[in-house]
This record gives sequence, C-alpha cells and structure tokens, in this order.
Amino acid sequence: MTGRAGALRAAAAAAAAGGPRWGPGAFRARFDFGGRDVASWFPGHMAKGLRQMRGSLRRADCLVEVHDARIPLSGRNPMLQEALGIRPHVLVLNKMDLADPRQQSKVLEQLKQQGCSHVVFADCQRDSNVKKIVPLVAKLISSSPRYHRAENAEYNIMVIGVPNVGKSSLINSLRRLHLRKGKATAVGGEPGVTKAVLTRIQVCEMPLMYLVDTPGVLPPKLGDVEMGMKLALCGAIRDHLVGEDIMADYLLYTLNRQQQFGYVQHYGLPEASDDIGHVLKHVALILGKTQKVKVLTGTGNVSVTMLNYSAAAYEFLRAFRAGRLGRVTLD
Repeated sequence: MTGRAGALRAAAAAAAAGGPRWGPGAFRARFDFGGRDVASWFPGHMAKGLRQMRGSLRRADCLVEVHDARIPLSGRNPMLQEALGIRPHVLVLNKMDLADPRQQSKVLEQLKQQGCSHVVFADCQRDSNVKKIVPLVAKLISSSPRYHRAENAEYNIMVIGVPNVGKSSLINSLRRLHLRKGKATAVGGEPGVTKAVLTRIQVCEMPLMYLVDTPGVLPPKLGDVEMGMKLALCGAIRDHLVGEDIMADYLLYTLNRQQQFGYVQHYGLPEASDDIGHVLKHVALILGKTQKVKVLTGTGNVSVTMLNYSAAAYEFLRAFRAGRLGRVTLD
C-alpha cells in the first residue's frame, strides 16, 4: 500500500493502537478558497447599534469586550478597538469550554503583545471564571480617571463584541452570580439576536454596577477570507452567506491540520480523511440524512432516495459548535 491512502490507513491503525500519529504530508498543506470573498454583512440594525454605542461611550466607565475563545485573535472588530480610547478594557474570551486549553498561555502572550493585558477566559453558560470579572472591572475603574463621571457612585459598563459570542449570556451570568436573578436579555445561537441597544441592566450591588448590552458589530468588509471562514464556523456570520459546503470542508482541513481527530471517533469513521465528500457521505449514512429526488426516465418521473450532503454538512458544523468533535482553537 503506497501513497496518500496508505499514509491515512497507517495513521488510522496507529490511532487504534493508542492515539493518532499522523505523518506529515497526509493532509492538505493549505486550503483553496477558490477565489471566494466573504460577503459584506452589516445589516441596518448593526449600523444603528454602532451609532448608538458611540453615543453611549461617554457614559461608560469601562468596556467589556466579549469574544469567542476559539478565535481569540480573529475578527475582533477594529472599530470597537478604536472606540476603546483611554477607557479601561477587559477582554472576556467566552466559550472556553469549546476551545483548546493547551493554547491559553500562547493566546495570552499574543494578546499581551497587541496591548490587551486584562483577559478572562470564561464559560458564561456554566458561570466558569465569571466571578473574576466584577473585581477586575472595579479595580481598573478605581485606578483610572473618570473625568465627568467622578461624582457618580455607580459604575457603568458597556459590553461590546461581534455577533453571537455570548454578550447577553455574560450579562445573565453576572446577574445570576451577583444578584441571584435570572435572564435579563434574550440569548440566541444566531448572529444578531440582540437587535437594539437595551437600557441599563444592574448586575451587581457592591459595587453598584450596571451594564449596557449592545448588538455585536462586525466590520462591513473582511479583507481576509480565512478570518471570515473562522468567524462563520463560530456562528458570527450566517452560514448561508458563506456556504455550508465550503465551511464544512474548511473545518475538516483545520481539524486534520491540528491533528484533532475527534471526528473520526465521533462518527465511527474507519480512518481520518481529507476528502469532505467521503466524510459527509459517512455522516449522512449514519445519521440517516436522505432526500427524495425526482429523476426523469423513459417511463416518466421516478422518485429516488439520495444522501443529503447539505444536511450532513450542517450536522458536521453543529457537532463542532457543540464541542462534540473536541476542544478546538481555530487561530
């Protein structure tokens, strides 16, 4: 047995014998985007939200930027970073339960080089590490000038970030921890659920602290297609704007490149594969994803049951987003 197929089969045998040991050259070294560009995605409510957010900045003592821990370096909105100015800034990397914990120290070092020194990894669904945020914010505000707001006893915090990274989940988590109260803002798995800048929401009594939830704002144009693909995989861009087929292929490419072979075990594949068609065929078969298609024959229309590759791609993406394929950091 020679060539690429032999390398993959040998690697699968090694995995069965006690963990994957994939040799170099078994998978694609680079991904072909086929000249694609990520569509501009800046709906009207986002433009309105950005204008309102800029107007609200004067009342904010600290900015809490929420981002996805799986893409800690990709897609952080440059407009939001410009808006930070001299105000204290805390970066909360949410969904840490879905990201590779081995990458945390490297990520912190890279962010520090970018001038971002106050970083908290968190899981807002389970309130993990969220307790660290209020004391950090209070410390930063107390040690920085507040100018026109110096006479106010309460702290006003603005929550910012790109879509679907967990801004509303963070607010709800803070309320659960510090006020023993439930949801204050709607939470959804689609980008752009929080469509209007809300009124102040109290999240703490000592110190008295309010947060303003804002819709996430994505740059009108992403110059880097790969960055757009990572954002789409994490749900910050709607799937249909990018295409679930190429997203699934890029996900497979990334998993193989990082030697993250959880998908092999999850779907019961005989071996790892760099062929998205082969993987989706297996996913469709084991999950029963089929569709009836009419085929014109000499005797009339015949209904044929075929595998639904689009549904399989959607399930592949959902499994990644839910952490069922392992903890993966895309950056």
